[in-house]
Amino acid sequence: MKNLSWGHGVVIALFAFIAFILSMLFLFPNGQKNSEMVTENYYEEELQYQDVIDAKKRADELVNKPIYRQNSKGITIKFPADFNNGNAKIKFVLNRTDDQNLDIKKDVVLDVQKSFTIPASVLKMGNYTLRLSWVKNNTEYRIDYDVIWK
Repeated sequence: MKNLSWGHGVVIALFAFIAFILSMLFLFPNGQKNSEMVTENYYEEELQYQDVIDAKKRADELVNKPIYRQNSKGITIKFPADFNNGNAKIKFVLNRTDDQNLDIKKDVVLDVQKSFTIPASVLKMGNYTLRLSWVKNNTEYRIDYDVIWK
């Protein structure tokens, strides 16, 4: 058997590196087929993101925040008892990162218990981001929740 010189080692290392790069090229893109952008208007929304940051900060400073609960009927969002529905506009966006066809956007009106329910019939098993936003007395608020629907 012949001794390997440093030239042989360089050639072997080069071929190993090329094989590694080709395996990355052909094997790993298959796992990213369902990856989509969260929103179609990403760049326009990015420019207005300071408004979102301010709305989230105002919501964080609230003493009583809206809460959500999951049950067999769906996802129920309940606002505090002192929340006045008369001068507020409420909307939610339920984003599904792996399939934008499962996104839900809606303006809602609270019921007598100061809550509303997203029905289980429109939800599919998986991960969602619930973006709850409301305007009360011309002030915007926003809270984001990570939701795992089973």
